[in-house]
Amino acid sequence: MPKLKTKSAAKKRFNFTASGMVIVQSAYKRHNLRKRSQRMKRQARGTMILSPSDAQNVVKYMPYK
Repeated sequence: MPKLKTKSAAKKRFNFTASGMVIVQSAYKRHNLRKRSQRMKRQARGTMILSPSDAQNVVKYMPYK
């Protein structure tokens, strides 16, 4: 059986916790920040755990984690 390739975009954007959950950066923090509220910018700091339904797609892109 041939080896499966990992999606290059996925390995740059996602990490996994020890228990296998997917960690991502929060979205909408790159540009046009002047029109976003302080509350939104504060809550978008750091990383977050991806929802299980979205995490299923990421796991397919990264077969060897």
